[in-house]
Amino acid sequence: MGRFGRETGIVLSFKPEVTAGLQSNGLRGSYGVRGGLDALLAGTGIRVLPQSNGSYVLDRPAGAGIATTQLPAVTVTASAADPALPAPFAGGQVARGGGLGVLGTADVMDVPFSTTNYTAEMLENQQARTLADVVINESSVRTLTSSGGFADEFQIRGYTVSSGDVGLNGLYGLASASRMPAAIMERVEVLKGPGTLMNGIGPSGSIGGGINIVTKRAGDEPLTRLTTTYQSQSQLGGQLDMGRRYGENNEWGIRFNGVYRNGDTTIDDGRQEQGVGALALDYRGQKLRWSLDAYTQHEDVDNFRPQIGFQPTVTSLPSPPSGHRNFFPGTKLKLDDSTVATRLEYDINDHLMVYGATGYRYGTAEQTFPSGPADALGNFRVTNAYYDSYSRTWTGDVGLRARFDTWGVKHTLTLAATRLDQEAGNAYVTSSTSVPSNIFRPAPLPPVTADRGAPQKASKTELSSYTLTDTLSFADDSLMITGGLRNQRVALDNYSTTTGARTNSYDESAISPVAGVVFKPISNVSLYGNFTSGLTRGGIAPATAVNAGQVFAPYKSKQYEAGVKVDWGKVITSASVFQITRPNSMTDPSTNIYSFDGEQRNRGLELSAFGEAMPGLRMMASATFYDATLTRTTGGVNDGNEANGVPKNTFNLGVDWDTPWVRGLSLNARVIHTSSMYFNAANTLTLPSWTRYDIGARYSTEILGRAVVFRANVENLFNKDYWLASGSYATVAAPRTVLLSAQIDF
Repeated sequence: MGRFGRETGIVLSFKPEVTAGLQSNGLRGSYGVRGGLDALLAGTGIRVLPQSNGSYVLDRPAGAGIATTQLPAVTVTASAADPALPAPFAGGQVARGGGLGVLGTADVMDVPFSTTNYTAEMLENQQARTLADVVINESSVRTLTSSGGFADEFQIRGYTVSSGDVGLNGLYGLASASRMPAAIMERVEVLKGPGTLMNGIGPSGSIGGGINIVTKRAGDEPLTRLTTTYQSQSQLGGQLDMGRRYGENNEWGIRFNGVYRNGDTTIDDGRQEQGVGALALDYRGQKLRWSLDAYTQHEDVDNFRPQIGFQPTVTSLPSPPSGHRNFFPGTKLKLDDSTVATRLEYDINDHLMVYGATGYRYGTAEQTFPSGPADALGNFRVTNAYYDSYSRTWTGDVGLRARFDTWGVKHTLTLAATRLDQEAGNAYVTSSTSVPSNIFRPAPLPPVTADRGAPQKASKTELSSYTLTDTLSFADDSLMITGGLRNQRVALDNYSTTTGARTNSYDESAISPVAGVVFKPISNVSLYGNFTSGLTRGGIAPATAVNAGQVFAPYKSKQYEAGVKVDWGKVITSASVFQITRPNSMTDPSTNIYSFDGEQRNRGLELSAFGEAMPGLRMMASATFYDATLTRTTGGVNDGNEANGVPKNTFNLGVDWDTPWVRGLSLNARVIHTSSMYFNAANTLTLPSWTRYDIGARYSTEILGRAVVFRANVENLFNKDYWLASGSYATVAAPRTVLLSAQIDF
């Protein structure tokens, strides 16, 4: 019974004597929480008593027999290491639910939003190295940079989401601004569409959606797992994953993950050394829950591949060079990140919970920073530079969540406050000369002879907010309505890195609302709709404008979405339509007034299915169709054009199959397709479509009584060269990459 409670994420209370003498072989079949409890306890005389706070109590009436009883067998799909997490869905690749910031944790069928929650099992089987390897599993999310670059950058529903706007256990500012290691992740939660109300404004103000990383916790079973890895061209590595729980009721937990990799990368003359260390402590009491996370990572890369721009006069883009080639040979990159965070939750009673969290991060980057726009033949003059930077972040949130009834209506009310303070600095020095080069025949970088210098403070940002939300549930949760408001303040000071003087200041606030509804005409069907808004830091009119120096409040992006989700038992399907409008800055050519009156409108249709299509066959399939338009542009020149960087359609299909002829052998394959798109707002430059094929296999067995898993994956099987674009810059996708690993549990 304890295992059933942990794996379904419910709180289950009973005295030891209630279940004394009873045995079970486990559960088989598909059950809800109550159905599973009833099946486990059939014929025992034990009663299941639901509590008002969502927990369950087991009780044996006086006189009920306690003779040994063999209970029926029941199957519960995989277990989460943290019982507070929603259980994995059929197939184990995604979870039944996830976190939604101030709205708390909920089942995907109970929320008026489009979400996906990836599990650690899926990350392991795909041999994901960073967050970018995870989120590309669905069509509405794309990575805009390749694995050989400076930082991961994402696109959700056609809008950019920067790596600095990724959450870590619900807090912004703690994830690396470059890339996050998959080794520390228990879950990856993706929200599609603006999420300012749920999580607050991110440091960069991304509005396409939200990504939150849930770090690993110690499970109830002791874990000592060693994994050795190989990544082409010749990068070897190892990972140690250890977890233990202590105390009379396993209250205390400790989890450690350590990773080291070193060797040649898939880019010619490239080399990468990476080290990651992560420690997680937690306490799980009846009323008190506490956790502490600390992680550090170091990365040293020779010959990383930056993005490249193109001259504004080009009428066509050159074909992409080989994915093995760096158009800026000789680049160097060094990244360091250290983060510590803690969270505390306390149940005052069955109806009221208070919580608080805080964290600190310090990150540095040292890199060569070459640049030079190319022409249609790939010719350009390259200037080299050193660009070193740092960022220091303090962040935290506090809140309370109350559950109560009024005249038969259930409420989940949350009041919360957040704050983030971030200081960033940089040092930039360029070469005194430039040299001719070509993306197909790159020349060595010119030397930078000036003193490199230490990074100096460039900006200070303060983000603070207050939030009130309420979710009302009617008719036994067949109708749920969510509403809320977040008052968000954004304060920014910019400084000269040369003199240290403050160059301008910004201090404005705005309110971000949300409204959502879920209606279940039958228990396994959810019809939903939402209106959400995202906030992005406003700007200051430039000195060349008539209204120079005018400060603009954070501007609002708005989303309208409607959809349907169906839980077929082993598969969940969904369909949704959405519209997101985002203001853009522009200067009126007739009045020379700077404003945020420009607008981009992304409309789309999303289709998805995930789960276990048949016993032993897991699948994830999705398709997104876009109609992205520039509705208001400077002088109306590009009004009605397609939004650059947004494809017409994207498709994903991934399958994972347990073969019937070899016990323990599983095969997997994945197809990722992105249609052509415009590279510029004038719609004169086009990026071709691309399709990537991945394959893999794993073999699970026992050697000398130890569980062992061998994995092999090939990404970009046919070594396809294609452009990836972010704004006005592009890079080449990673070439064919071979991944091998051997995992053993001690």
